[in-house]
This record gives sequence, structure tokens and C-alpha cells, in this order.
Amino acid sequence: MLIIYNIGIKLYYFFAIIASLVNTKAKAWVNGRRTQKVTALPKSIWFHFASLGEFEQGRPVLEAVKAQYPHQKIVITFFSPSGYEIRKNTPLADAVYYLPLDTAQNAQQFINTVKPTAVIFTKYEYWYHYFNELHQQQIPLYVISAIFRPKRIFFKWYGSLHRSMLTKVTQLFVQDEASKKLLSTIGIKQVQVSGDTRFDRVYANSQQPKALRIIGEFKNNKPVFIAGSTWPADEELLVKLIDHYPAWKFIFAPHEIPEDKVSKLMSLLPAGKAVRFSQISTLQTPLSSYSVLVIDNIGMLSSLYQYGEVAYIGGGFGVGIHNTLEAAAFGLPVMFGPNYSRFKEAQDLVNLQAGFSINNADELQIVVDKLIVDADYRYKASTIARQYVAKSKGATEMIMQSIRVVS
Repeated sequence: MLIIYNIGIKLYYFFAIIASLVNTKAKAWVNGRRTQKVTALPKSIWFHFASLGEFEQGRPVLEAVKAQYPHQKIVITFFSPSGYEIRKNTPLADAVYYLPLDTAQNAQQFINTVKPTAVIFTKYEYWYHYFNELHQQQIPLYVISAIFRPKRIFFKWYGSLHRSMLTKVTQLFVQDEASKKLLSTIGIKQVQVSGDTRFDRVYANSQQPKALRIIGEFKNNKPVFIAGSTWPADEELLVKLIDHYPAWKFIFAPHEIPEDKVSKLMSLLPAGKAVRFSQISTLQTPLSSYSVLVIDNIGMLSSLYQYGEVAYIGGGFGVGIHNTLEAAAFGLPVMFGPNYSRFKEAQDLVNLQAGFSINNADELQIVVDKLIVDADYRYKASTIARQYVAKSKGATEMIMQSIRVVS
């Protein structure tokens, strides 16, 4: 199985090189690894994140570790460009890198250079050679906010190599009891149910949100519908709501903001009613006179939700929905498309009637009508969402009690 794994890694790199000829993300992925130089940081603490979402998820533990071990260096690696490019200058780390391709040579070279005293991976990504090298060097490896389902390769007849990776983890901190029970069926016992550190992150953000004066000016004391991390399939449904609710304002924060996609969204919106955030300074009329605002930058969304009453979270008509908890922490009922089964928090919110899945424009209209027209119904869903987040926090404290770092 290891031979097949190694071939798969090399094929992935080969196809990434081919894709880099026409795709900017693939180009950044390849070139970032080619050009980076990893420098020695002995006795560092190494955090790995797949992408930006996992960084935000693991951030509470990162901040807690940095506070508890202030004299130790922090190294961060990312798999994807979307995480690396946005957080490469984070003050939380002494060095930020792309994770070198998972080969035995790369793993040994990276670990021998960084010389970590502890390693923390967040939720996803299990790399055989890195895990094996850490195990051989007896360096503690922790995986936090992990979640497991029967369909994953660990539980398949052909998943022996991936099962062996789990045996090399010092401690697995999982989100739920179901994951712990599932792992026990394949003999993995070093498991603790700690919950999801994202709750700690979004709860803290909701308690001390960054004020956005311009958004307050746009809101102008009117109710706001926030569409976060949307894709074109979401936007085509949502734009139809604008004329139905003239007393409400709408904020769109697309998941991707290249010029062609933002321009396409603007073309779908009512003429004269919508403005891009980047063009606010050029307006000849008051911002408060517009009913739709399109956020064409990265980094504002987690603070935007404080100005909303209800939220729609994008991605549910694609591979899966984005972060519902950021909105729920502020007490916003959340709507999303049908592909949410891989997200425990979304399932919980649906079961609690603070989250609502829709399959088409008609279903969206019914849910929105209920939330917008019936203020009591909206208030009840809002209260449930806020309480759900508050009751679910605490994973970071539990994890920090078990992590051991040699200083």
C-alpha cells in the first residue's frame, strides 16, 4: 500500500505542475514549494493547517499555546495557497511555510530542520511520511477537532496504510462521541472527545467583534440579510429576494472575488441599488441610500455578521457549505443549500430549528418569508443559535490540559 501511496503523491505533484500552466492557485501551490527555504528553528512548536478554514478552527489552540509557551518559536505550515497567502505574515508565527510534498526525504529534512518539540494538526490531513518520521523521532503529535465517519478510508478494507497513520498520533482530540466509538472499532484508543475548537473561536469573536463603521453606515438601522461565502449557484437564487423585501438590506460576501465573478454578481443585482465595497469612496450619493452591498475583499466576513439579522451560507450547492458558526455565534438563523451532511454543526442547527436547508428557489422563499415576516419566529431561532454556540465552547481548555510541550 505504501508503494501505491508514494506513486499517488508523485502523480498529484505531476498534475499540479500541469495545472499550474493555466491555473493561478496551482501555480502558487507549485512555485511556493519550489522557492521557499526552510530555516532552522530548534525546539519550535509546529502547527499544520490544510487551509484558511482550518487555521481559524485551530487558532484558539495556537493562541493558547503561544501564551503558555511564550519563549518557544511557532512554525506554521499550510497545504493550500488560500491559507498560506492570507496568513503568511501572521504575527502568531515565527515562520510560515507551504508543507513540502509528503515524501520520506522531505519529511525527514523538514522535521530535522525545524526540530519541533510538539506538532499539532487541525481536523484534516494525514500524511504518512510526516507522521512516521515524527513517530520514529518520538516527537508528540496531536490532531485536534478531528471528526470521523464510516465512509472515510480509515474504515475501508483497503485503508490499512491510513489506519497505521492513526497509530502514530500521540493523542486524537475528536469532535464527538461517534468518532471515538468509530475509531475504537479499528483499535485506536488514544482518543479524547473534546469538541470543536471553532466554537471557542467564533464565540470569542462574537464577544469582541471588530467594529466596521462603514457597514453601520450602510445598515442605517435597517434589518440586514447577509449572504456569506456565496458561489454563483447561491447568488442566482438570492438575488431574487431583493425586490421581495424592500425594507431589508442585503450584503453579499462571495467566497471568491476575482473581477469576472464580482462583475457577474453585480450584473445580477438591481441597477442603481447595489454598490461594491471597493467603490464606496467614489460615491456621489449617501451609502445609506443603497440596498445591496457587495464585499469584494477578504477578511471582513467574520465581523460582518454582527450587523445582520439572518444569514445564508454558501457552498451547499457545491462540495459543501462554508462556516455557519460565525453567523450563529451572533445569533443569526442560518440558511444553506442541500450539501451539508458532512458538517455536524449544520446538522445540529437544523435539528434545533436554527438552521434551514433549501433545495431550490421556492424552498428558499418559504424559509426567508418565515424568518423575515415572523419576528417572533426569527427571535426564537436567533436565541437557539446563540445558545448552541455558547454551550459548545470549551474544547481549547480541554486540549491544553492534555498537550505536553518540552520547553
